[in-house]
Amino acid sequence: MADGFSLDPRLAGTSVEVGDWPLCHVRLADDARWPWLLLIPRRAGAVELFDLSSEDRAVLVEEASRAAEIVRDLIQADKTNVATLGNQVPQMHVHVIGRLKGDAGWPGPIWGVGEAEPYMHAERERLVVTIRDRM
Repeated sequence: MADGFSLDPRLAGTSVEVGDWPLCHVRLADDARWPWLLLIPRRAGAVELFDLSSEDRAVLVEEASRAAEIVRDLIQADKTNVATLGNQVPQMHVHVIGRLKGDAGWPGPIWGVGEAEPYMHAERERLVVTIRDRM
């Protein structure tokens, strides 16, 4: 990818490519329990939010907002969660997760709740196309 950016293999191994926005590479997490997008700024070496320029941070907020709208609309989510953690994968990435009251982790965070349930191939491909159409 551009300017020395490369995707961490752990992010690549647990998600599928959706496409690119001006700043972020967009991926769908392969966990059918909730719609979950990953936004990965295409900036080599970025780990923390402050590693991005002020211009990139502004773009990231807009892209995260758009991703949250898409995720909300996919399932009529009761809430969208937007977070940067990076404790296991330090490469800067933003989680955008759609939540429904009563889902497997509600009302707590999704991390540490059960095991990921990969999408059936056809459903994953349908979601990727749907998300791409809304990007």
